[in-house]
Amino acid sequence: MSLTLRGSIPAIVTPMQPDGAVDEGAFRNLIDWHIEQGSDAIVAVGTTGESATLDVEEHTEVISIAVSQVAGRVPLVAGTGANSTAEALHLTKSAQENGADAALLVTPYYNRPTQEGLYQHFRTIAEGATIPQILYNVPARTACDMATETTLRLAEIDNIIGIKDATADVSRGVDMIRRKPKDFLVYSGEDITSMDLMLAGADGTISVTANVAPRLMHLMTKAALAGDEAKANEYNDLLIPLHKGLFVESSPTPSKWALEQMGMISSGIRLPLVPLSEASHDIVRSALASAGIEIPGTLETATG
Repeated sequence: MSLTLRGSIPAIVTPMQPDGAVDEGAFRNLIDWHIEQGSDAIVAVGTTGESATLDVEEHTEVISIAVSQVAGRVPLVAGTGANSTAEALHLTKSAQENGADAALLVTPYYNRPTQEGLYQHFRTIAEGATIPQILYNVPARTACDMATETTLRLAEIDNIIGIKDATADVSRGVDMIRRKPKDFLVYSGEDITSMDLMLAGADGTISVTANVAPRLMHLMTKAALAGDEAKANEYNDLLIPLHKGLFVESSPTPSKWALEQMGMISSGIRLPLVPLSEASHDIVRSALASAGIEIPGTLETATG
């Protein structure tokens, strides 16, 4: 199954009011801003979108809003993973019905399934919904690590089109790139290693950093995909403090604080996450400044 999906793909936050209610207006404005800044696609309701604390009705509604606001300008990828196969299939079917271009499915968290369990989980969803599906392996968050061999088995299924590799292990990502089927897509899921993985042949990055620096991430990604290592490093040097600073506390806490300071969203975030601690403000503020982002105010990157 063919889908053109390469480049810088922000896994965007879900803006919320201070009381935790989803802020639809800010969400729509955020999507427009990302497209204007050059993001190549958008992931809605991924980990950074607080998928774990949106109920099923909210989850499907936010995806529907995202599809309508994107309006076909770039591909829209819906986060539809869950640690229940039935729930993940329901969310994936709903994303397909709402017009999403692809689904992003995290490995089941907490359950700690075997490799065969992972294979059967993803195969069941792929057989139950025809939408293109991207696997998502992030063992640091899920306590579940999908082996390369399991991914390669799943890659044989027509509508499983790629994987977001958030292991932060470049050598492992390179091994996947070398062994995968020709049309199977590999994305970096760790900003700190995304440039290196793209220079080694990955198709793009599903990024947290792109939440606050979409233009600069687009330029870095474009250079890396073109094999221009010098230019990619030039941009990435500006981004490295953000790659680190946006994880000084549990994501998306730092990203939401940064976007609030930039005037893009309000302060809402859902428990058990809490607003960024004052002790971390200067770290994130300094990281923003390294990328040419001034707060309060609008995005001004070093590249213009």
